Formats: sequence, C-alpha cells, structure tokens
Amino acid sequence: MANDQKKPSGASRRDFIRLGVAGAAGIAMPAIWTSAKAASKRLVVRDSGGVYSDVYSKILYKPFLQATGIEVMGVASGAEPTAQIKSIVDAGAKTWDMAELSFPAVYLLSRNGSNYLEPVNLDGNATVAKIPAQFKDKFAIGHNVYTTVMTYRTDMIKGGKAPSSWADLWDVKNFPGRRALRKFPFDTVEEALMAAGTPTSVVYPCDLDKAFKSLDAVKPHIDIWWTTGAQAEQILRSGEVAMASTWLARVLPAIDAGAPLAISWSGHIYGPQGFGILKGGDNVDACRQFVAFCADPKRQAEVASALAVGPSHPDAFQFIDPKRAKNLPTFPANLSRGVRIEPTYWPAHQDAAIERFNDWVLR
Repeated sequence: MANDQKKPSGASRRDFIRLGVAGAAGIAMPAIWTSAKAASKRLVVRDSGGVYSDVYSKILYKPFLQATGIEVMGVASGAEPTAQIKSIVDAGAKTWDMAELSFPAVYLLSRNGSNYLEPVNLDGNATVAKIPAQFKDKFAIGHNVYTTVMTYRTDMIKGGKAPSSWADLWDVKNFPGRRALRKFPFDTVEEALMAAGTPTSVVYPCDLDKAFKSLDAVKPHIDIWWTTGAQAEQILRSGEVAMASTWLARVLPAIDAGAPLAISWSGHIYGPQGFGILKGGDNVDACRQFVAFCADPKRQAEVASALAVGPSHPDAFQFIDPKRAKNLPTFPANLSRGVRIEPTYWPAHQDAAIERFNDWVLR
C-alpha cells in the first residue's frame, strides 16, 4: 500500500509488517447523530498524511462534522503503525480512535491471538451491503483500493507493440530497454510468479521456489532496484528506465501531468484500505458511523477523483469522469485482470521471504 501520493496507501501494506514487528459534502445523516451529546465527541484518526490528509479533511472529516456534529481530527503517520496501535491498546492510552489500514495490517491486529480492533458491526447497513465481499472484513470496510502496476514509457517502446504483462517486462528480447523492480519481496514475488506463467487466480499461496527461479532469469537485466515510490516515479519520468513496477499512486499523477507513461492492467496487484477501530476506545459507536459514512459511493467517487485509488463501492463509478475511471484499479475491466492481495499470506511468510530475498539480491 511510503507516505506520499506520493504514497500509495498501496504502499501501506508494503511497509506495515516490518514496522509492526520492529517496534459530496453535507449528505444527510440519521438524526440521532446530530444530538448535543454527539456534538461533544471528537474522533482522532490516523491517516497517511500529506495529500491524503488534505483530501480526507475536505471530503470526509469536515462533511462528517457538518452532518453529525462529531469532529474528526486526522493524525498523520508514515508506514502503517501496527506496533504503535498495539502499544496504545495495551496501555489503554486511547490516543487514537481509528487508523487507516491495509487488510494485511487488519489481519495482523485482529487474528491469531491479536485482539486490537473492534468489529465494525455494519452488516445491516444497506450501503455497506453493496460493497463486494473482497473489500470487506469483520474489522474493516474498505473505502478505497490501491494497486501496483507495470508501467512503461510510451516514447521508448520500439516496433509499435507495447508491453502488456509482467511476462513482457521479463522479455528482454522482444521488449528491450532498461528495467526496474522493487527491492522488496512484496509485489515483486507475485510479479515474478505471473511472469513465469502462474495464473492470477492461483498466485497465493506464493511458490517461492518458482518465484526466485523467475527472478534469476530477469536479474541480469534489472538496471535499478527501487526502494521508494518517489524513486520509481523519478526514473520513469526521466526516462532512466523504459519500464518498471510501480504504485499507481505515483504513476497516475505523472500521467495526469503529461509524462509519456502508460499502464498495463494485466496482473496488477491490489488491496483495500479501511478504517480500523481501536479496541476499548470511548467512541466506538461514533467510529462505526464514520466507517458507514465513508462507504457512501458519492464520497468514494470524490476521493477517487482526487487520489489515485479505486472506490470499493461499485456505484461510485456513476459519479467519476469516464476518462479517470478507466485508470482506476476497481474499474470493472481492470479489476477482472488483477490479483487481490491475500491478507493472510504475508503476515505468515514475511520473515522467511524477506531474508531469502535480501540474500538473493546480494548474490
């Protein structure tokens, strides 16, 4: 899921585990939430900062205050603070009420003996009911979707045929040019498997032996192993590489700004983000109302029009410019070609995969 949009929240899930282990405004709301008691509430919400905080303040936080009388204060943090959330809940500090999290982080904080999040309990909400199951969890409702895509320079592709898959990034004969991949196993392992012919439907659980064999084949041709979204964007913008894996949150703003870049949606790797409610807080019911507020398709359309994320509610596309919609991960034609991040996989396999990948890169 990097704190930029220059971060994808997509970058969120990419960094959360390491840190976790290491250390249309004014839409009416039910009258019950406009009581004097509600007006005294304030929700403190961890978000990704930067442009995310700006967009959320305009589209989510301030309209929620106007509709309910409940203030929402965004507090920025970089990568997903799973360790910090555990500390807050364990100490009973109640520093944050909610935190925006990828679903692997939600899993890490709510399963296998972890008990740090409250269930959202919105099964009876008609709006939430229309969000597809792959974007919902007992402990979070995805309100936007991030993704990793294969991106290429349109002015550096020779012969008229554009690359259209991870296999093409691996194919140096038919698609010559400098290449870049992320220097981390998350996404890179999945890409290697698809390049080796693994269907999108069976990428998980990842066959690491097959993935590293595939990486062995392309390793001599990878000119840059990028480590940040800013670096990936820069090397594509400058023409230092002809094609690369990157986060949509980086490449779409570059395209909007006129960079000669294009996206392949074949095998893009996507995942939802939702607001997790910290266990034992004083404002759990108000948090649930805010989660439902963020499920509204018109609001999701506004967020998707401002950030390089896809809405989780299918009706949101009725309110998004068609040109914009075609460059979002949950646009139906794109969604059907992608791989949903399996939220249980990396929390269980990260340590071995990271150690193996780091050793492999150095060889």
